[in-house]
Amino acid sequence: MNIRALATDYDGTLAWHSVVEPSTCEALAQFRNSGRKLIMVTGREMKELFCVFNSISMFDLIVGENGGLLYWPATQKKRILGPPPPDELVHALRERGVGSLSVGHTIIGTQEIYSGLISETLDELGLDWHAIPNKGALMLLPRNVDKASGLLAGLSELRLDPAQTAGIGDAENDFAFLDLCGLSAAVANSIASLKPRVDYVTAGSRGAGVEEFVGRIMNGALLTQPSLPLKAPPVSNCCVSP
Repeated sequence: MNIRALATDYDGTLAWHSVVEPSTCEALAQFRNSGRKLIMVTGREMKELFCVFNSISMFDLIVGENGGLLYWPATQKKRILGPPPPDELVHALRERGVGSLSVGHTIIGTQEIYSGLISETLDELGLDWHAIPNKGALMLLPRNVDKASGLLAGLSELRLDPAQTAGIGDAENDFAFLDLCGLSAAVANSIASLKPRVDYVTAGSRGAGVEEFVGRIMNGALLTQPSLPLKAPPVSNCCVSP
C-alpha cells in the first residue's frame, strides 16, 4: 500500500479546544517533507479556521465547509463545490427560532437540538438538502455534498487516488470520507460508532493519536501487511482523555 496523502479532520482530531499542539504540527511537517500531501477535511468555514489555526500553510489543500469548498493555502485560491444556502431556508430557520446559525458559501451550521425543526422546514420548502450531525453540532448541505465528495474533488485536483490516501477522524461527519480512504483511522476519543468502521484505532487521543498514526505510516508499521487487522488493542478508559 503506497500512502501518498493524509486527510485529517480538525476539531477533536488534530485539535483540542481549537488548539493544535506543536508536536502534532511537527509530525505533520515530517509527513509532508517525506514527499506526501497533507489535506485537512473540516466542517469549519474558512473564516473560522483562520481565526483558530495559524499553520494553515503547512497543508496542501483544505476541504472546508464539510465538503462544500476547496482552498489552496499556497495560492489562496478557492473553489466552491455546491450551491449557496437558499435565502428562503435561512429566513425560515431564523423565523422559527433556530439559534447559533452560521451561513457559509455552501453550508448552514447550527446545533443538533434543532434537528426536528430543521427537518420539518426542509420538507415544507421541498429542498433537497440534508443535515449532518457532528458531536452536537448540525450542518446543512446540499444532498450530494459531504466530506467524501469534497475529498474526492480535492484528490482529483492533486491527481491522487483515494486508495493512496490515509484518513483520520473522530465524529459522525467523518464516516463518509474515512470510508473512501485506502487506510482509515479513528483517534481514541472518537465516538464509539466510528471505531468499528476504520482500519486502525489509535491509543492516543486527538493530536497524540494523529502523531501515532502518522508515525506508523512513516515507519511502515501499518503498510507491510495490509491484509491483517489493523485495529489497535482496546485502551483502558483511565488512559483516554474525556
